[in-house]
Amino acid sequence: MRKLGINADLFEDRNALANIPLIRAAGFESTFVCYRDDALTGKVAEAAAKQGLCLETLHAPFGHINDLWLPGEGGEGMLRELTDCADACARYGIPVMVVHISSGIHAPHVNDLGHARFDRLVEHAGKVGVTIAFENQRKLANIAFLFELYADCAHVGFCWDCGHEKCFAGGREYMPLFGSKTVALHVHDNCCRDGCDDHLLPFDGGIDYSRFAEHLRRNRFAGTLMLETMPEHNHRYDDLSHEAFFALAYERAAKLRTLVDSE
Repeated sequence: MRKLGINADLFEDRNALANIPLIRAAGFESTFVCYRDDALTGKVAEAAAKQGLCLETLHAPFGHINDLWLPGEGGEGMLRELTDCADACARYGIPVMVVHISSGIHAPHVNDLGHARFDRLVEHAGKVGVTIAFENQRKLANIAFLFELYADCAHVGFCWDCGHEKCFAGGREYMPLFGSKTVALHVHDNCCRDGCDDHLLPFDGGIDYSRFAEHLRRNRFAGTLMLETMPEHNHRYDDLSHEAFFALAYERAAKLRTLVDSE
């Protein structure tokens, strides 16, 4: 039976370390966090291991990700943040690093400078034994460029974010294009309107999860159903305690697993 997971850094009033016991108590087997620094990543990895949780991925920093495509020290600084994240993955046994490629409607176009920086990142990740999972955002050209560039690179894969697809892509589907390279998922719901990145629990928005399940089956993805929830993006879950939220999240993830694995 495939694993169920959820992000650990999801409440503003609690850090990931405090959430890990609640995640395990709810029944989840896997988790991920965003990289902030090496020391915190190490503490999270230790806490997850003690709870029997698999820390499957580490979400790379993306605060100024567009700088990777632009001249100047900002791009070199962003690259250093990404290589530091890859080093943390290697140090703490986290196999996959999830990477944004660009951000926003007016993201920079593909260019030689960005190409060279991603070459350096992919080479570094390969040396330290970490898989890079490029995550879909708004720009098809950017992610298509990198998947064509690294088509034969075994440590480059796809992180399919089904929520981003339904609020950023204008009806475009990414799995028919890159599904065979899927190594990780970010699963959440939204109202399916442009820009509404709600990060709701599955079945609380407008995403067609029958179609989601079809994509996973067609591409024979047998990995973890990993929720990426942000309950404080809206007020839908305000009346739930932290424990109750994780219990509801597990219930929804289990329902989704049944749907995905029913055929």
